This record gives sequence, C-alpha cells and structure tokens, in this order.
Amino acid sequence: MSESPERVPKLSKEEKDRRFQAELMPVLDSLYNFAFRLTLDEDDANDLVQETYLKAYRFFEYFEPGTNAKAWLFRILKNSFINDFRKKSKQPAKVDYSEIEGYYNSEDVEAEGDAGSTSTDMRQQAVRDLIGDEVASALNSLPVDFRTVIILCDLEGFTYEEMAKVLDIPIGTVRSRLHRARNFLKDKLERYAKSMGYGSEGEGDDGLTNDDNE
Repeated sequence: MSESPERVPKLSKEEKDRRFQAELMPVLDSLYNFAFRLTLDEDDANDLVQETYLKAYRFFEYFEPGTNAKAWLFRILKNSFINDFRKKSKQPAKVDYSEIEGYYNSEDVEAEGDAGSTSTDMRQQAVRDLIGDEVASALNSLPVDFRTVIILCDLEGFTYEEMAKVLDIPIGTVRSRLHRARNFLKDKLERYAKSMGYGSEGEGDDGLTNDDNE
C-alpha cells in the first residue's frame, strides 16, 4: 500500500516569525555578499536578497530546524538570479521554487570538516584575507559560473556536496568547474598567486584529474 507524502505541519505566525529570525537572518551578510558578487550591483544585490527572504518565508514550513540554513538560502538566491537573468534574456524557462521545499530535509548535512571544504591550491582564509581591489576585480571578471564556485567554496566554505546541491550539478562537475575557475583566477593574479604559494612551479594540479570532468 502506497503512502501519500506527509504534509508539513503548519506553524503559528508567532512561531514562524521567531524561527525565521533566529535561523535564517544570521545568514544575511553572507547572502548579500553572494548576491553582490553575482550581480556586481548594490541595488540588484539588495533586490535579490529581499526576494530570497520573501521566498524563504513563504516556504519556511519546509525548512527543517538543524539543517543547513545557509545552503538552503543560497540555493533560493541562485535560482532567483537565474530566473532574473533568463527574464532579461527573454528566455522562458523558470526554476520551480516548489522543488526546494524539502531539498535539504531528506539528507543529513555534512560536518564542516568535510574534506571538500578546503583546497591545497587556494585556501579559504587566504582568499578572505586578500579580497582587496585587485582580487575583487579579477574575481568579478570571471564568467558567472566560475565566479560562483569560487565564492561558494573559497569564500563561503561550502563542501563539494553542498555546492552540488546549491548549483544543481554533479559533484564531478563542481570539482572540474572549480579547478578551471581557480586556474583562470590564478592567471589573472599571478603575482598574488605566487605570494600565496599556489602559483609556484609545478602547481596547476590541485588534486583533481581529468576524471573530474566526467
């Protein structure tokens, strides 16, 4: 006998507001930084963040306490960005936001110590420390797909698995895209790369192989 999916219990407005404030609002700064580096415009970034929170509030009953709020919000923001881009490009396809309703509730979120959250090539802290004008300019000049994976991994610290969920792509594609994005960024910042130790002789392999393209 098949069972129909269990309906998500309805929260009272007071409980919903309390949980929304406590669990999702602490992500605001990171969410805005992500939005700005996608749009490269303060007004667009603010609009994108506002739209993200409106959608998150609408679907909040589907967010399970204790799961990865940051990844959940980043996924919504990424979809909003794609939809806006498609709208401006007169492309009819839309992301169905109902698909996010239980996206992170079916699996346990990996611990922050996951091996995919760091790299031997461009370490997160080094990127955070050097995100000055030159680095920001080089990062912003990358195509959006490559810029996004650098932001998610090296600035925001997502694991490969979390990035795959946020971006709706296989983990192998995440690894391949990240590898190419770092090489593009390294080429643009050769002097900075050498000072950080990831532009030294023999570098160019961050532990990935051609199999990552599969």
